[in-house]
Amino acid sequence: MDPEFFDAGQPCAVLTTQPLDRALDYLAPEGGCWLGAYVEVPLGPRRVMGVVWGPAAGDYDRAKLRAIHRVLDVPPMREELRTFIIKAADYTLTPLPAMLRLATRAPGLTDPPATRRILRLGQGEPDRMTDARQRVLEVMHEYGGLAFTQRELADMAGVTTSVIKGLVKQGALTEEDAPKDLPFPHLDPAHKGKDLTEDQAAAASSLAKGINSGLYGTTLLKGVTGSGKTEVYLEAVAACLRQGRQALVLLPEIALTSEFLTRLEARFGGRPAEWHSGVTMTDRRRTWKMVAEGGAQVVVGARSALFLPFRDLGLIVVDEEHDTSYKQEDGVLYNARDMAVLRASLCSARVVLASATPSLESWANAEARKYERLNLTSRFGASVMPEMRAIDMRAETLAASTWISPTLRKAVEERMALGQQSLLFLNRRGYAPVTICRACGHQVACPHCDARMVEHRFLKRLMCHQCGETIPMPEACPSCHVEGKLAPVGPGVERLAEEAAKVFPEARIAVLSSDLFGSARALKEEIKRIADGAADIVIGTQMVAKGHNFPLLTLVGVIDADLGLQGSDLRAAERTFQLMRQVAGRAGRTELKGLALLQTFQPEHPVLRAILSGDEEGFWQAEAAERQAAGVPPYGRMVGIIVSSEELNDAFDVANQLTRHSEVLREAGAQVYGPAPAPIARIRGRHRVRLLVKSPKGVFLQKVIALWVRNVRVRNTTRLTIDIDPQNFL
Repeated sequence: MDPEFFDAGQPCAVLTTQPLDRALDYLAPEGGCWLGAYVEVPLGPRRVMGVVWGPAAGDYDRAKLRAIHRVLDVPPMREELRTFIIKAADYTLTPLPAMLRLATRAPGLTDPPATRRILRLGQGEPDRMTDARQRVLEVMHEYGGLAFTQRELADMAGVTTSVIKGLVKQGALTEEDAPKDLPFPHLDPAHKGKDLTEDQAAAASSLAKGINSGLYGTTLLKGVTGSGKTEVYLEAVAACLRQGRQALVLLPEIALTSEFLTRLEARFGGRPAEWHSGVTMTDRRRTWKMVAEGGAQVVVGARSALFLPFRDLGLIVVDEEHDTSYKQEDGVLYNARDMAVLRASLCSARVVLASATPSLESWANAEARKYERLNLTSRFGASVMPEMRAIDMRAETLAASTWISPTLRKAVEERMALGQQSLLFLNRRGYAPVTICRACGHQVACPHCDARMVEHRFLKRLMCHQCGETIPMPEACPSCHVEGKLAPVGPGVERLAEEAAKVFPEARIAVLSSDLFGSARALKEEIKRIADGAADIVIGTQMVAKGHNFPLLTLVGVIDADLGLQGSDLRAAERTFQLMRQVAGRAGRTELKGLALLQTFQPEHPVLRAILSGDEEGFWQAEAAERQAAGVPPYGRMVGIIVSSEELNDAFDVANQLTRHSEVLREAGAQVYGPAPAPIARIRGRHRVRLLVKSPKGVFLQKVIALWVRNVRVRNTTRLTIDIDPQNFL
């Protein structure tokens, strides 16, 4: 059995966050160290962070071992998290140090404890008493001598900070240092629960029963948009808090956190911890430490919050579990939905997967009884599901370069007359997806990628949505150099906004697209403004489909319902179905009746028929049958391999080696397809070649893939990326 504690001078293995192939042996420092301790160790001339991972390998001369420099002042990594990191690394075929980096991405962990200056009542008396000074001292006495920061005390007393400084000088107040990383406010599960409908109460009771059992389990919470899924799983959070355990709520978009945090604060009487890229470095460090110490009961965060060092995790909620943003597509490739289930299974926690349009994987697991399934079939309160209709664009008359049909235009005008809001949905960022020269036919492309540059007229630039490269909008064609002949082809949301401004000159128009806001805060403020009625027409991309609640919104117009139905993506039908149902669900979320109009050139398409009829179960069953017949996920296994290099021949050399030596795959019952240039064959100047491995469901592909790629020689300039369960085939 591995020792739990290493005495001073005893060898132990330390896994660092550096790109090495194994843990390194070190000597325990003075005072010793626990298994799982976060440490700082010498590595060459540097000091790097690591975790005490177990006994030393013993294959290195002990006399040459260096000592751990110091143990960090944070609780050791629990065995559950170490096991999770190992299993997640094995599943995704990721090197352990890269996986460990995800679990230690808190700034300042190696810094000494951060402090701030606070004020308490002193022993002295001011030389003269003024009204301002009197108010300050009254606040201090009223709160029983509690400590305040200078700004907090000045605000509460209604004085300037100079008054505070004067009282400090005279000894009436004293200053002292206090740690910055304080626990988060206590959350009370009995604070303010809402009255639930019969459906909601039954679902909440079932979730609470599972949590109270203390055993692992996963529940698919499926409810139509506006059915109150959030209130149901907040009751599950309350049940978790009553057990004295921690809860994690994962959200797909930073923009959703503001409204959600307000709801959670109203429910539990305190604000939870946040973990996402929009949080300050100081708050990230505080959250990381308080999660480890138990000073954060609930965390609301993005996918990376799964790797936080929870002391006692009892519940993971994955809201909008179908959302593709839960799949990390660069660096460590993992799906947070699947990893949530793995982590919960290791710490006897419950998982709630919430969605109005679940992923086929979750639907199939519920059908197979691996997951429990709870259904909410009606909207909360007086609201009802919106009516859905198709607009057959073959029967509409539109002028060239316009996209709002006469039928949709009339519906928007009717809503404006009633003081209601309309949403025009188009899942294309920017002004136009293609810029073409009318003189020579040249399409402006990214210099580093095989992708067209997208015009962003608000920014006066062309942008590549693959690598982020931007250039000023050229006056002349880059190919034939003729001026004034560059023309936009097709619509993006900016071009749609331009058309809407002409068609509805009196309307207040707001555009919601991720690239139009410089910060998450600015985006949150715009969403709040719209919810408060500051716009008549909202024009947005898929981000508007994700959980936002606009009370006055009664009409959704989908500009191009056919977008996404074409192509080779095996999930194209599923994603179109989910997106259309989700965006339609933004309409009529209060007592006002909603209508969703889908502009399409193929209203007879099976997916669109399923959307319009509302036959969700019929759609899932048909989609499942097709996937099962093809042997693809969730009824088969797939792995994507991408070989990339600055030289196309180098990428193909490695890919061809893999294909020639694929006997181990065939013996396991797997097939390999390719190599072939990726659909986007060059990104950031690197050529990309794809292979696809497919196998029956029962094959443990990770072991087979690891054996397959082990003997292939890869140059330093060539990268081989393995994507288990790929979501993106570009």
